[in-house]
Amino acid sequence: MKKTIYSLIVTLILLSGNVSAQPLLVSQINGQNKTSNTLANIDNAETNSPFNKLVWSDEFDGYGLVNSANWFHQTQLPNGLSWYNSELQHYTNSASNSFRKNGILNIIAKRENFTDQGQTKQFTSARLNSKFAFKYGRVEVRAKLPTGAGTWPAIWMLGKNIIEPGAYWSNNYGTINWPACGEIDIMEHWGSNQNVISSAVHHPVNGNLSVGEYITNAQNKPNVSNEFNIYGLEWDEQSITFSVNGINHLTYNPIIKNQYTWPFDAEQYLLLNIAIEPRVSSNFVQSTMEIDYVRVYQKNVLNIANQTSTPKFNLYPNPVTDKLTIARKENTKATAEIYSILGQKLYACELKEDNTTIDLADFQNGIYFVSLILDTGTKTYKVVKK
Repeated sequence: MKKTIYSLIVTLILLSGNVSAQPLLVSQINGQNKTSNTLANIDNAETNSPFNKLVWSDEFDGYGLVNSANWFHQTQLPNGLSWYNSELQHYTNSASNSFRKNGILNIIAKRENFTDQGQTKQFTSARLNSKFAFKYGRVEVRAKLPTGAGTWPAIWMLGKNIIEPGAYWSNNYGTINWPACGEIDIMEHWGSNQNVISSAVHHPVNGNLSVGEYITNAQNKPNVSNEFNIYGLEWDEQSITFSVNGINHLTYNPIIKNQYTWPFDAEQYLLLNIAIEPRVSSNFVQSTMEIDYVRVYQKNVLNIANQTSTPKFNLYPNPVTDKLTIARKENTKATAEIYSILGQKLYACELKEDNTTIDLADFQNGIYFVSLILDTGTKTYKVVKK
């Protein structure tokens, strides 16, 4: 999605695996109601994959603003003037550009004059960073895409260690620039090429960490703006495979894996956005990407790492049987929220000045996320209830 500096572009190449670029039959998932929100049903969604344990998801249930425990609105212009690729939009945190309705996340790109950070642009949209990062697993995103020449929706991933002004993870974890952090594009679509779904991996050119190249392939898929499809990724220690409705079209598996060809041995986070290209149609007014769910599977739910930097809080005991104590290491106003593994908000309270004890005796055994919401951002911890 970034594609800013390249000395070499490699397109329509597979280093291993098979390509399927023919038009696909309409999947049986099209028009079907969302899978029931139970861990058992979702865990068994793909039995032939080693990644069959749901570790993180957003089903976008309810109405209103995006769940702030799961997503961060990235709005800061990275260079103070514009986004990459001469894109025309401002990204906003406004409900007019991103909201939940009827169990669907709506990301809307629209033509409107909007001034922010001293810059006036003619288009607005939304760009979401997940507050969850992971290494290796399977991703499924069920989505219906926007339409119109100039629209550029993407479902993609960046290394958690990226240095990028305004990105959620950058302040605490940023150590290297793009493309050295690695980029995985699960789905890209251009409104000027309506029936083509593209996927790619971006990595540095051999010997130069600051210049990128990419491997890409695509498959024809009609009606992507009228029907929901499942855009998939499977990522392990050896390869990255992309699919639409379970039909693969790209596998990246370099024979030599090093910091240039394989920066994909570290955690990445998810991004959802619609960009507007300079070649946007003069008739374009607005269009929406609808997302039914985002699900991440791994081999074991205990693979989840705490999504925190140096902790300012101590949560104990963990695993917990009945009562969880949150001890503060600094006097900062904070709120605690507890979420199920499916992203359902179960509990909320303001933290006391020293220790806060939360009674979890009535909670079922399993994995929970405790989000501590501060003035400076949100930090999320994994807690096991036994």
